[in-house]
Amino acid sequence: MDQSVLNEMCRRQLELSAVHEGESVVVLSQGHERLDYADAFLAGARSLGAKAYHMRLPVPAPSSGAWAVGESELANNPEAVEALKQADMLVDLVFLLFSEEQFAVQRAGTRVLTAVEPAPLLARLFPTRELRERVEVGAELLAKAGSMRITSPHGTDVTYRLGKYPTMSEYGYTDEPGRWDHWPAAFVFTGAHDDGVDGRIVIAPGDVLLPFNTYAQSPITLTIEQGFITDIRGGLDAELVKSYIESFDDPRGYGMSHVGWGLDERAQWHGLTQFPGGMGMELRSFYGNVMFSIGPNNELGGPNDTPCHFDIPMRNNSLFLDDEPIVLDGDVVIDEMRPATGRFAKGQR
Repeated sequence: MDQSVLNEMCRRQLELSAVHEGESVVVLSQGHERLDYADAFLAGARSLGAKAYHMRLPVPAPSSGAWAVGESELANNPEAVEALKQADMLVDLVFLLFSEEQFAVQRAGTRVLTAVEPAPLLARLFPTRELRERVEVGAELLAKAGSMRITSPHGTDVTYRLGKYPTMSEYGYTDEPGRWDHWPAAFVFTGAHDDGVDGRIVIAPGDVLLPFNTYAQSPITLTIEQGFITDIRGGLDAELVKSYIESFDDPRGYGMSHVGWGLDERAQWHGLTQFPGGMGMELRSFYGNVMFSIGPNNELGGPNDTPCHFDIPMRNNSLFLDDEPIVLDGDVVIDEMRPATGRFAKGQR
């Protein structure tokens, strides 16, 4: 993307995130990654009258190759964390989510925006206030629910006992002190009681395995009892999931984490075929997907901080809150969460 176009896009993002004259904005990067993004955000912040600077972390030490969420180069750099806590807004170009360092920055009142997806995707899924309103409708419904049930034609039938953890919304920008969001994003989620997930989930061909950034090719059947996966069955995909979890040597990697649904009608299920270099945010957001997660729940305030994490957006599932349908066969059925125009618009069912 032309740098001037990226600059303008990041300026508009900072405007949505309520950056204004006199605020301080810090942009966090790592090594040589996304330096063009850093320049764009710095230029955007300056044009809005904010004070801005760039904190650049060293390239991380070699690892086993597994993506260990929650681990960052800030862990042994408390001075850097203290500096970030003094800012009004942190633009995270590294991905600090699940780390204690990010939580500390948020507790200090700094709002945090993560931006790591390819620039063309940032442009196509640029956040809007209308999308935020629809996401917040979903968050309100989810926050009131005591139970969630997910079913599918492939054999999924699982229940979540809700009410212990807060509901979270992502809509692609952040204008409230201490709040985190990810650009792009459009979904809501919460977590069950730690022992409150029971049933069976069948990951079907075409469902998405993140962080593998691949589509399942064969069914994977998970048996869940009291919040933990007790059995994984299927073919090669099941063996890969099982092997990945085992590689962390942490039984908490079998814990059930957050769960919710996507609401961005612009996001495409086939997005991984176009933007293989990202983290799969388009897949987490596509309209009507039901996404469940495995591993850490510390983002919600829970005790599980395992570095082993899966997000799995599924197609054509149905989701019920307190037995009321929210998503049926991959279609959102609450009018207030449907877009005003297009094939998913209100009244199109």
